[in-house]
Amino acid sequence: MHQEVDRRIDDKKSDLVSLTVDLIRIPTINPPGDAYVPCAEYIGNRLQKRGFHVEYIRARDTPGDSDAYPRTNVMARREGKGPGPVVHFNSHIDVVEVGHGWTTDPFGGEVRDGKVYGRGACDMKGGLAASIIAAEAYIEAHPDFYGAIEISGTVDEESGGFGGVAHLASLGLFSKPRVDHVIIPEPLNKDRVCLGHRGVWWAEIETFGTQAHGSMPFLGDSAVRHMGSVLHAFETELYPQLAEKRTQMPVVPEGAKQSTMNLNSIHGGEAERGGAGKPDDYDGLPSPNVAESCRLVLDRRFLIEEDIRQVKSEVVDILEGLRSNRENFDYALRDIMEVLPTMTERDAPVVQAVSQGIREVIGREPEYVISPGTYDQKHIARIGHLHDCIAYGPGILDLAHMADEFVGIDDMLESAKVMARALHFLLSGQQQIKAG
Repeated sequence: MHQEVDRRIDDKKSDLVSLTVDLIRIPTINPPGDAYVPCAEYIGNRLQKRGFHVEYIRARDTPGDSDAYPRTNVMARREGKGPGPVVHFNSHIDVVEVGHGWTTDPFGGEVRDGKVYGRGACDMKGGLAASIIAAEAYIEAHPDFYGAIEISGTVDEESGGFGGVAHLASLGLFSKPRVDHVIIPEPLNKDRVCLGHRGVWWAEIETFGTQAHGSMPFLGDSAVRHMGSVLHAFETELYPQLAEKRTQMPVVPEGAKQSTMNLNSIHGGEAERGGAGKPDDYDGLPSPNVAESCRLVLDRRFLIEEDIRQVKSEVVDILEGLRSNRENFDYALRDIMEVLPTMTERDAPVVQAVSQGIREVIGREPEYVISPGTYDQKHIARIGHLHDCIAYGPGILDLAHMADEFVGIDDMLESAKVMARALHFLLSGQQQIKAG
């Protein structure tokens, strides 16, 4: 039954590689949101030639959207012969900054030793390419399918997804009856089905001081020193508590089975060289001032067993304790983003369909996992209220955001075959299959 689709995918190997290379060579760096439009148009033009109806949807007035950096998404839909289920493949097109340590051109799309290298190869342009090839091969082999197949290339996943899937979900594009099943080709390894993710709370803490001349700091009050007391309390009080919190969720890697908190950034006193209010080419000395403000952004990842109110109160209790016990300590706490943990049930149709594809193509039982970080499933669940959604795609999770990021060509081929089988199971109503 599936041999014809498999053969077509194998025949498209060079096309799969060139598609991945082309996508990598479009430097969709976020922030600020470079090259979103040409990347969306590249995807749309290809799919339009293959019978998809294509729309470009700009998320105006979302974070980061501007005429210079428009948050432009592409949505493509191929209708079948008649009514039936709708399966949607959603991939984000944005990639993180390059960083240091590369031994190859980050946007060169170099093909070497069975791998395609480049920023976004793993996370997640290889998965996007695999889903496109899977859909095209399936349509060629089964032109009379019932239902519809959708493919989207969305923006800003790396910065929260508010200009991408969140916006589209608010328009009803990730809800029933428009869509029934969603597969997100994130790089969770080709033999894994990712059921969901941990929760996240991003917040900014600001401590306050009084500016004075740096030679007479006793006349002022340093906001940086106040922030130091916050850091000390985190190290001695909060981090030990987090290390004791464990989950029954199948989170990978092992270290993410506990609660974690990353201190994402800290800025105090004067702007950095080339920072806010200074020319980009400024390299002079700072002036001697006591810092009147210090800001810290925290990234707290929490477990399904934890309540978001408790997660926040752990930080607030520390800050309030310092306000009571430390002279002149004052602070402001601002929420940036919060997302609850999500986990799709193992007996959901999309889980069963992809699982059976893994058994047939890769020849082993799938591993069911939870992602340590959130991805766009959060918006599909909380805004679209659609819970038949998972992440499945090629690529090694640990390579995401690393230098010399790559995706294996054979992994993309096998993942494409798994996706094509999932399409068949879901569109033909055969998803009630051997539950693993």
